[in-house]
Amino acid sequence: MNDLAGSNSELAANHNRGVILRAIQRYQPISRTELARRSGLTKQAVARISERLIDEQLVIEARRRHGQPGQPAIELEINPDGCYAIGVGIARDHLTIVAVDATGTVRARIHHESRFMLPEAVFERIEDAFATLRRRRTIDPRRLAGVGLAIPDWLGEIPFLGMPPSYAEWTDFDVRGRFAAITSQPIYIENDATAATIGELNYGLGVESRSFFYIFIGSGLGGGVVLDGVCHRGVTGLSGEIGWLPTIAADQPEGDRVVPLGQLVSLFLLYDYLARHGIAVDRPSQLMTLDEAGRALVSAWLRRAAGYIADAAIHIGLLIDPDAVLIGGRLPVRLIDELLRYVHEHLALDPRPAPPIHRAAGSEDAAALGAATMPLADALRLESYDPVQRTRSPLTGLRNIAGAPAV
Repeated sequence: MNDLAGSNSELAANHNRGVILRAIQRYQPISRTELARRSGLTKQAVARISERLIDEQLVIEARRRHGQPGQPAIELEINPDGCYAIGVGIARDHLTIVAVDATGTVRARIHHESRFMLPEAVFERIEDAFATLRRRRTIDPRRLAGVGLAIPDWLGEIPFLGMPPSYAEWTDFDVRGRFAAITSQPIYIENDATAATIGELNYGLGVESRSFFYIFIGSGLGGGVVLDGVCHRGVTGLSGEIGWLPTIAADQPEGDRVVPLGQLVSLFLLYDYLARHGIAVDRPSQLMTLDEAGRALVSAWLRRAAGYIADAAIHIGLLIDPDAVLIGGRLPVRLIDELLRYVHEHLALDPRPAPPIHRAAGSEDAAALGAATMPLADALRLESYDPVQRTRSPLTGLRNIAGAPAV
């Protein structure tokens, strides 16, 4: 599917506008002549749409390209100040709020590292963050496209290590209604792993890989699917839930060896592994300050996790045959790179084919950045979104796969 194919029919003006915006965002800086070639639109149509986008301040004339015959070509770019978005990432171990411009560049970041914050405590901090952004005049509120929220499915329902009973308050909490009490801006809500996938699609390696599977390592394990440049959520929004993939655990007793992958690989499981060896860690940054013995334990855990990730990547390749499998999330970049080394070692010994596996371009704030991407993508017509609250799934039976204990 070519999402950069325009129509020269006058009835398709809105579609063509989106095509031009996507092409500029993906290939900037780009000349009008190149836009016409990539979109299939006439030069006159491209010139007309470009001028309108410049008048709307979404696009700017950035530079002239020299070295070509004739007059130097004027190139177009997305105007960083053309629109802004706020992204909020709520998770079991942190809260992150980011303000980004139209190029996806972070203009402000407010972060709270705390486990199992209850709803009202979270929203008090969000209100404070919004007040801080207004006070600092970080972004122009007149050009704010909306607020995106990344939040795990079944928050408060799935048992996690150390989760207090009071955390069940999240189960029936009206997230959208609570946001409406803070802001009148449009609210876009997605699963955290899917949000990170959307961010990667529009501002990360999605520019190069138009079909990929994203493995999101956070307090739990999630994933997202992109096919032909479109993030596929599935009928119930559960597409990519790799944490529930049945996996053979090599170190479990014979009768209990098949468990969900999310019970073998996640940050909370890494913390628990270290705790059982006498090392207290409860946030990603602490993983980077361990002594030699601690680093050796982390490496041992990563090597074991790599075997499970490699096997999952093979299955992903056989099922959907993507350009790549990307690994991202809250695990620090250096540790993702180490994990990938071990994954490639496992794959080298396995005769089955596997797609290329890379580290995602997104940072440890991938979910919050992906959340901000949703209103940006809507404003810039990068992809269509249905801003529906999706904090719970009808397929609640997944919570009981293999009699899943706390992860």
